[in-house]
Amino acid sequence: MCLAIPGKILEINDELDVLFRTAKVSFGGIQKSINLCMVPDAQVGDYVLVHVGVAISKVDEEEASKVFSYLKAMGEVTELDI
Repeated sequence: MCLAIPGKILEINDELDVLFRTAKVSFGGIQKSINLCMVPDAQVGDYVLVHVGVAISKVDEEEASKVFSYLKAMGEVTELDI
């Protein structure tokens, strides 16, 4: 089973073309660099679903919170400070 985790875009590096645009994303305090090629309209402050380092879609803050709640209930985000 594949799992995409929601994260909030903190900053975007768009010096390169749209295929190589990257962002720093916060996953409940843990920050990772991800690729934005599948969500070219993503902006700082947006929430995105990330799978294997690539943002695959945008979600609203409410949906992101729900996913984190489900993951917490399953004990899957114990390393995140959410």
